[in-house]
Amino acid sequence: MIDTPAPSMLRALPAAHRERLLRVAREVSFPQGTRLFEEGGRADRFWIIRTGTVDLDMHVPGRRAAVIESLRHNELVGWSWLFTPHVWHLGAEAATPVRAYEFDATAVRMMCEEDPELGRAVGQWVGDVLAHRLRSTRTRLLDLYAPWGADSAV
Repeated sequence: MIDTPAPSMLRALPAAHRERLLRVAREVSFPQGTRLFEEGGRADRFWIIRTGTVDLDMHVPGRRAAVIESLRHNELVGWSWLFTPHVWHLGAEAATPVRAYEFDATAVRMMCEEDPELGRAVGQWVGDVLAHRLRSTRTRLLDLYAPWGADSAV
């Protein structure tokens, strides 16, 4: 199965919604090796990558964290901020120096509540990203831990 990339904010949201969100964003940068968040931590913000690479990883007991996916330009880092209980389901680390737009999750959720059209668009976008990440996680874990790998016939 060929998986298409997760939708970027530029492709997923109408221009007016993108502009509203970007007005509440702040520009941030992270040196290589910076942990953006840890699995189980409070999901109170999210990012859109401008430059660099962020690795999403998953804690595996007794092993090093498994890198699930590497995110790049225009990709969303973090989806747990939108869904109760607002706790990170994965970890994230800057694999290279990163520049990004950072968004306060509470402010964006309030914007979505106040403007149902914006809320639907953001919910659809983040839901599409979430579906992509779940497929990527499944494939990556099968590649790492299944006896024959994801591409083998049983």
